[in-house]
Amino acid sequence: MPHTVMIRRRPMIVLAAVAAALAVGLGLALRPPPDSEPGAVEAVTIATNTEYLGACPVMAAQSQGYFTRHKLSVKLQPHSSGKQALNAVLANQADMATVADIPVMFAGLSGIPVQVFGTIFRSSQDHGVVGRRDHGIQQAGDLKGKRIGVSLGTSGHFALDVLLNRLHLDTRDVQLLNYSSDALQRALAEGEVDAVSGWDPFLGLIEQNLGANAVRFSGQDVYESIYNMVAPSLYLRQRPHVAIRILRALELGERFCREHPAEATAYLTRLTPESRATLLARWPSYHFGLELDQSLLLVLEDQSRWAIKGGLVTASAVPNFLDYLYLDGMKAVSPTEVTVIY
Repeated sequence: MPHTVMIRRRPMIVLAAVAAALAVGLGLALRPPPDSEPGAVEAVTIATNTEYLGACPVMAAQSQGYFTRHKLSVKLQPHSSGKQALNAVLANQADMATVADIPVMFAGLSGIPVQVFGTIFRSSQDHGVVGRRDHGIQQAGDLKGKRIGVSLGTSGHFALDVLLNRLHLDTRDVQLLNYSSDALQRALAEGEVDAVSGWDPFLGLIEQNLGANAVRFSGQDVYESIYNMVAPSLYLRQRPHVAIRILRALELGERFCREHPAEATAYLTRLTPESRATLLARWPSYHFGLELDQSLLLVLEDQSRWAIKGGLVTASAVPNFLDYLYLDGMKAVSPTEVTVIY
């Protein structure tokens, strides 16, 4: 008789165990992602160029509430270049910055412990040179012997050098004058320089300001700008959860920028109706996407050789730029978009 009782009770025990397992599984499935759970709100200051279209994912994440959704209280600190934004981080005035590849390269050559933890934008059409026709510039080759305004140590500097190289010229064939990126328009308008090198939307505004007197040489197929999120290595090690929350918010932000170009261009407050229309026409060529790609490493190495050869740094060897990438955040948020070989 005891044996019979055991046989009858076993199915009930099994069913109870299955039900308990299902309940646990369902509970886990219904739980929100860790970074969406109630908890402490993290305050983060991001130094960024709020007038650069590559910063659109950051602006969208702020205005659309994506940062708030991921328990972040974000303050955007405006700067006119990634170089200035990174300097603010190094001066402990901001927690992280948006920068192109060039400032990361210079940081690596100087041994400054910062790391890229995500790329948010790429474009090969937003850099170029605008010259004055009345200063004898009709075609790219006319840049020889001319005064060119540029913000040294920025992507505009590198893009200019690559363009000159395509023309079989180098920086010794021109006169480079250093300006902050937001001073280039005035310098060209007042005739202090014959041409300027920079990026949109500043470059488009400069071109429009000169009207028929302007001639533009595009950086297309010359330089691809890779725009990134960067933070001190120590910050990322101590607050990895913040990097993950930032990336999750930016993933939503970059999608918004792709799908809503008209609303996205509204973040660039200095645009005129004409320059906004030009930007919208080019929008399909801009790549908004969250990634960490092997190509970034190759670009940083190429740029390092350029900086060393040009005597722009005291370093004589190309560093291992793997040390300047933080992979854990992207691996947690979007592992398929991490193509870095490590």
